[in-house]
Amino acid sequence: MIRSYFLKFVAIFALFVLSVSATDTFIAAVYEHAVILPNKTETPVSKEEALLLMNKNMDVLEKAVKLAARQGANIIVTPEDGIYGWIFTRETVYPYLEDIPHPEVNWIPCKDPQRFGYAPVQERLSCLAKDNSIYLVANIGDKKPCNASDPQCPPDGRYQYNTNVAFDSEGRLVARYHKYNLYAPETQFDFPKDLELVTLDTPFGKFGIFTCFDIFSHDPAVVLVEKLQVDSVLFPTAWGNLLPLLSAVPFHSSWARAMRVNLLAANVHNTTMHMTGSGIYTPEGVNVYHYDMETESGQLMLSELKSRPRDEPTYPAPVDWGAYAKSIRPFSSEQPDFPGMFYFDEFTFTELKRSAGNYTVCQKDLCCHLTYKMSEKRADESYALGAFDGLHTVDGRYYLQVCTLVKCRTTDLRTCGEAIGSAFTKFEDFSLSGTFGTSYVFPQLTLSGSQLGPERYYEISRDGRLKSRSGTPLPILAMALYGRVFEKDAPRMGQGPAKLE
Repeated sequence: MIRSYFLKFVAIFALFVLSVSATDTFIAAVYEHAVILPNKTETPVSKEEALLLMNKNMDVLEKAVKLAARQGANIIVTPEDGIYGWIFTRETVYPYLEDIPHPEVNWIPCKDPQRFGYAPVQERLSCLAKDNSIYLVANIGDKKPCNASDPQCPPDGRYQYNTNVAFDSEGRLVARYHKYNLYAPETQFDFPKDLELVTLDTPFGKFGIFTCFDIFSHDPAVVLVEKLQVDSVLFPTAWGNLLPLLSAVPFHSSWARAMRVNLLAANVHNTTMHMTGSGIYTPEGVNVYHYDMETESGQLMLSELKSRPRDEPTYPAPVDWGAYAKSIRPFSSEQPDFPGMFYFDEFTFTELKRSAGNYTVCQKDLCCHLTYKMSEKRADESYALGAFDGLHTVDGRYYLQVCTLVKCRTTDLRTCGEAIGSAFTKFEDFSLSGTFGTSYVFPQLTLSGSQLGPERYYEISRDGRLKSRSGTPLPILAMALYGRVFEKDAPRMGQGPAKLE
C-alpha cells in the first residue's frame, strides 16, 4: 500500500513538473513553402478551380503540419500568400476569398463548416490544427460586402483583405488579422479602415500577429511589442530579398533582437522572385534559419523558445543607439565622398582605402563611424562606408537613418549599394556606430553567401556599437545599423485609430 501510494505521488509530481515546464518553454515551427502558383491569373476562375489549387498547396502544408506535430511543435506558422500565390487583380483573386468571421463567434470550422457559409479553406485549416493538436497560423483572403452608404466602399461592392488566421489545438478560430500596411503591388486588397492590434493568449505565452510589410511600421508592430507586451510575434511573409540591406533573414533577425521579442518568420520559397529566408529568432539571437537560392523545395524548421523572454535573466538590456557615436569626434576623411544608390535611396559613401583605419561619413543629421582591420586589402574587391538620412519614397514612404558597410559589386565605386552575393575580404576587427536620432535601430551582419554572421563573433554594446568579439576573420558582405524614424514617416493611406482584440 505504501509503495503504491509513493508511486502514485511520484507520478502526480512528475505530471505537475511537466505541466509547469511546458508553460516555460514551447516548441515553435515555421514552414518555408514553395507555393504552387495558378497557371493563369489574368481572368477569373471558378470557385471550384480556385479550391483545387488551394487544396494542392494545403496538401503540402498538411505534410509539414503533421511532421511538426510529430516532433512536438506547439505552434506552426506558414507563409503569406502560401495557399494561392500573389499575382492577382481584385477580380481574379475573388474566387479564392472566404468570409472570415471575428474570432469572438467561438467557431470550430472543422465541426461546423457551414455556419458562416462557404468556407472549405477555413474548414481544412481548422481540421489540420484539431487533428494534430497544434496551433496553426495561415494567410488567406477575407471578403466583406459593403454598399453605397459607405463612402469608402469599392466600386465592386466589397472589401478584400490580406488576412492572417490562427486556429488553436482544438481547431477553434482564435485570431483574424487584416494586413494594415499593404505593399504597393498588392492592389488586389484593400487597406483596412482601422488598425487591428491582434493578440493571442496561449498556455505558452502571449503572441502578436502581423504580416510582411507591417514589420517596417510602428503600427501594429511596435505597438504590439511595447504597449501590449507580447512575448512572441507570428509573422507570415512573402519577402523578396533585396541585397545587401533588405534580405529576409538578416533584417528579421535584427528586428527580433532590437525589439527584444521572439519572432516566428515564415517566408514563401520562390527563387525566381528571390523569395527565401525563414527563421525562428529570439532577443538573444538566431535559433534556426533557412536561406536557399539553389533548390526549389520547402523547408520545415523547429526550435524550443522561452515562453516569456522578458522574465528570463538573459533578457538583453536596452541599447542607447547614439551614445557612443555622439561622444566621439568624427574621423578625418582621406578622400571625397561619393553618391551611391540602394533601393532608390541615395547614400553618401566613402571608400575604405587601406587594410585598417577609422572612417566617418555623414548625411544630414546622421554621422556613421567605422573602425576596422582587414586580414588583407584585396585589389579585386572594394568596400565603402555609407550613410542615409531621409524619406524612402518607392513602394512605401518611410523615414530611414542607415549606417552601413557594404562590399561594392565591382571595384567601380558606382556599383556600391548594388546586389552582391559573395565576398572574400576578411575583417578581423570592426566597430560600426552612428549618431542616430531614433531608438529603433536594427543591427545586422551578413557574410559571404548571404549567410548570417554568428552571434559568438560579434556583439551589440549598450552604447550603440556593432563590434567584433573574437578577432575571427569574417568575409563580410554587408554590415548595417538600419534605423527607422517613425515620427517622420509620410501619412499612411486610410489611417485610423487602433482597435484592441
